Amino acid sequence: MSAVALMFVSTVPAQACGDEVFGNPSSAAHAGHTGPRAEGVAATSAVKNVEQVANLPDATGATSVRFLKYGHKDVLFISGRFGLKSYDVDNPRKPKLLSEVSLPGFWQGEDTEVDEKRKLVFLARDPRAYGGTTNTGESGVYTIDAKRPDKLELISYVQVPAGHTTSCVNDCRYLWTGGPAKADNQPADWGGRPIWVTDMKDPRKPKVFPNPIDLYRNDGKTDYAHDVQVDAMGIAWSSGRGGVRGYWTDGWHRDPVAGKFRKATALDPVPYAGGGVSELTAPSKFMHNSYRPVGWRSKDGGDHERFGRTGDLIYATEESFIQNSCAADGILVIASLKGSYNGEGWRSTPEKPFRLKTIGSWSVAGQEGSIESDDCSAHYFDVQGNVLVQSFYAQGTRFLDISDPTNPRQIAYHRPGDGRSWYPMWHKGLVYVADNVRGVDILKLSR
Repeated sequence: MSAVALMFVSTVPAQACGDEVFGNPSSAAHAGHTGPRAEGVAATSAVKNVEQVANLPDATGATSVRFLKYGHKDVLFISGRFGLKSYDVDNPRKPKLLSEVSLPGFWQGEDTEVDEKRKLVFLARDPRAYGGTTNTGESGVYTIDAKRPDKLELISYVQVPAGHTTSCVNDCRYLWTGGPAKADNQPADWGGRPIWVTDMKDPRKPKVFPNPIDLYRNDGKTDYAHDVQVDAMGIAWSSGRGGVRGYWTDGWHRDPVAGKFRKATALDPVPYAGGGVSELTAPSKFMHNSYRPVGWRSKDGGDHERFGRTGDLIYATEESFIQNSCAADGILVIASLKGSYNGEGWRSTPEKPFRLKTIGSWSVAGQEGSIESDDCSAHYFDVQGNVLVQSFYAQGTRFLDISDPTNPRQIAYHRPGDGRSWYPMWHKGLVYVADNVRGVDILKLSR
């Protein structure tokens, strides 16, 4: 494959993703970090049990990484303020740029989604793109054809009332798109944007459905649905302000809220489990993303089984910058889904709140390798076996042993002095980290 550069890419100063809970959700502060947070980058580096295999500085502004398989070849896709880039990583120590779709001024492709079968990449356009604001800016979804990773092609764009993240459900026949804070033309009593569904059966002609879903998620109030992850059972977990809730999106299932069996669809999903997270664990109530291990056993005998059937745990990230202190910033939360399978999370109210039981948690505050900083909220994470790798902005990338979910333990870390870690992903024994300042770091756990 030959390298193809479609357009010149300009870079934009790094800022945080702007989902954080501090003050009025519709305030100008949600345009992203400025001032001390944007500048709160460590002056010195700290590394333990991690080897840096390579760095891709030409991907400065990176926010997310993904892979697509082409026969025996895997291709790396990086999204960010620049748009989308593809890389040959057959030799991970010397990645080669293949192609790019340049979107100068784009915001921001966080948690970019890919369609494995049709070789498509979906980028969410946040209303803050191209100088817009959460109040009045336009949001939507770009679809890029990646059948030839050396010749990426932008094939469609559709305007969507939400646009911070977009996620595949039902094998990417549909997208669920959520966030950020609500627009001026949306209901005044909303705390943020819920999920809108887009029919992607014809990716060149996307169809957005007018009625949003995942409403009333915050103790009966419609609020910010930030991101969606689909587990191995096909259940879509929506994280946002008010907790994490899972839905069936296909097949016949019992609806615990309606009290009857009915057919689940992407447009009318059936509630499964989930709910709010205890404020004692996550004071902001803003859950950024999640992971539910299904059918997974720890190597030392299955600690997860102590908490009930396989799949009873949910791992979720709280993103929060409520105070200028790591001790009060967002953490990793491990909660039990037991007690939430009968629609409790959909009946929760301020007067009678339902909360998942916290099993374990982990914060970067005071951990080995940390520094004084107000830029250390938990962000995206990925799991391989018993090791969870997670981004903590200026506090770098942390590796945790989660064989005992009640007691996550740090076993390694990579905190470059000039970095802001956003999004890590395991791939063939390596971790590819989208760093908003450094581009992409390729890491290897050395112990």
